[in-house]
Amino acid sequence: MHAVELDNVTKRYGSHVAVNNLSLRVPTGSVYGFIGPNGSGKTTSLRMIMAILYPNQGDIRVLGESVGTHAAADDRVGYLPEERGLYRNLTVRETLKFHANLKGHQKCNGDIDFWLGRMDLKDWADKKIQALSKGMSQKVQIMAAIIARPELIILDEPFTGLDPVNTDLLRDVVLDLRRNGTTVILSTHDMNVAERMCDALFMIFKGNKVLDGSMDDIQADYGRDTLHVRLDGHDSPLDTIDGVVGVTDFGRYQEVRIAPDADTQAILAKLMQLGRVEHFELAKPSLHDIFVRIAGPDGAAAMDQTVRDSGVSHE
Repeated sequence: MHAVELDNVTKRYGSHVAVNNLSLRVPTGSVYGFIGPNGSGKTTSLRMIMAILYPNQGDIRVLGESVGTHAAADDRVGYLPEERGLYRNLTVRETLKFHANLKGHQKCNGDIDFWLGRMDLKDWADKKIQALSKGMSQKVQIMAAIIARPELIILDEPFTGLDPVNTDLLRDVVLDLRRNGTTVILSTHDMNVAERMCDALFMIFKGNKVLDGSMDDIQADYGRDTLHVRLDGHDSPLDTIDGVVGVTDFGRYQEVRIAPDADTQAILAKLMQLGRVEHFELAKPSLHDIFVRIAGPDGAAAMDQTVRDSGVSHE
């Protein structure tokens, strides 16, 4: 029932540990989010799943096969790397046919026509890649990853370069793939996308797994310790209020983190003294907030201490 399984996987580069003792289960037919700051081991983990890199220790199974027996060009796996690359002198149709044939999908003309229509690129089918805009090229690269009907698709930052209309289009495509039984691993820095789209989420930080589970499970671990606040015409700092331990200012509203024993009614009363309260909501922390708590300065310092205590080098 798992499309991808990692057991105690470690990847080293000399004395540097890029991925440390990582175990994961990616459910079949799910959208599974990979998140983490740059340099934390996220891309290394994806490349080990693709058998582009091999672990120093541990076991990886993809679609039931050990990484030792499946190759990066496995016909059942599609991959959109973060580093984009298309042959600029090929047409869009030639590009898609080339990628389909690479995966053993020879009778692909019907699929090519379908995806050109779905991605609103029919009129560009016989244009060379070099004539396309950045967003169009991005859509062609995405089609190239899925044209051979893979069982597992790994998308590394697929929304980069897309405008809001095409972002919505790609979101619908990913969700349709999931509804049809395809497993999608989605690597993204957009926490709103990850929170809304993914059935489960994994976060890696300094080579270590720090989150793994559904958004509901992850939020439950943190409790309801966040206030969404909007005051009319008030710009005084809110972190001086008793019970407030942190404030993130989003301009039109503030996300206020409160202490476990904070009195929310007392905080509301204080806010009303400061100005007109247009919005006041007790909520679970967003994925953005949780990410910052883990990877921000305080979380990074705590992780560095944990790493030092464990004797694992990330230098």
